[in-house]
Amino acid sequence: MAVPVVLKSRNIEIPEALRAYIEKRASKLDRYLPDITEVRIDLSVQKTRSSQDRQVAQMTVRSNGVILRAEERADEMSVAVDAVLEKMYRQIARYKGKRLNRWQGQGPGRVDSEMPPLAEEVLEELAEEQERRIVRVKRFFVSPMTEEEAIEQMELLGHDFFIFYNPNHGMLKVLYRRRDGNYGLLEPQLG
Repeated sequence: MAVPVVLKSRNIEIPEALRAYIEKRASKLDRYLPDITEVRIDLSVQKTRSSQDRQVAQMTVRSNGVILRAEERADEMSVAVDAVLEKMYRQIARYKGKRLNRWQGQGPGRVDSEMPPLAEEVLEELAEEQERRIVRVKRFFVSPMTEEEAIEQMELLGHDFFIFYNPNHGMLKVLYRRRDGNYGLLEPQLG
């Protein structure tokens, strides 16, 4: 079964040759990660000071309740696409490695033999990731407040994110500062 590939663009016209190349490469991802329900690729050209970062390729892969996302920037769109695909292969290898370790007791850094060959430093990075663990737990009181009060409190503390309880909605929320200077709000929902 072919993987549904959704290709979107913003501020760019995608040449047919690039479109075919992207769809061909992205449709092969299901060889490495089964049960993919969608591969979405967003291509855009952004106005930046550096011409090397203008071409942006973002990829989102949805598979059986798992969402993997990668973004790469380059001076040419084809280079950004290749880089984002390589990054996605790493994320799939990392995800599969964690699942293998957890459920089958396999060694760290082991990846599926069908995966494209990864560089030695990538494999070492994946092996190191397997060794990470929680070394500190911090407990804190969560005060009831509105989103506006949470923004004010976060700014006073100088943090990039802030967890608070919204009594109007009866739930914990996470406020975070976005790269563009605006704010984002995470509202957890049980899946």
